[in-house]
Amino acid sequence: MRISAADEQLLSLLREDARASTADIARRLGLSRTTVQNRIARLEQNGVIRGYTVRVDDELERNRIRAHIMITVRPRQMTLVVKALQAMHEVRVLYSVSGGHDLIALVVTSTVGEMDVLTDRIGAIEGVERTNTSIILSTKFER
Repeated sequence: MRISAADEQLLSLLREDARASTADIARRLGLSRTTVQNRIARLEQNGVIRGYTVRVDDELERNRIRAHIMITVRPRQMTLVVKALQAMHEVRVLYSVSGGHDLIALVVTSTVGEMDVLTDRIGAIEGVERTNTSIILSTKFER
């Protein structure tokens, strides 16, 4: 689906604050409220907007242990590994990547001990050949 420049602006405003009122978004875009409602509905129906989420306070997130876990998967085991990782609430994002590993998981726990247990759980998943974990020390910027 092709999206217009106005749709791009609408998506940008929704990324900033998905709870902004339609009237506020319309005012900022110089469009009518009905036009904004229709654009949002069309973007949702076409799968451009797949859902809405919560952004947790940065201070709370900084106090948690975050890591990237690089995962190498045995041949023909990807579906089983992805399904097992999807069931783990600590896994926030899972990327399929090229290079020396097959997947990179962004994971979050409250303590180092929990991270240790989580890395062991991921390494024990049937089909996981090996893992390599990098703890995130700080976020320099995020967009």
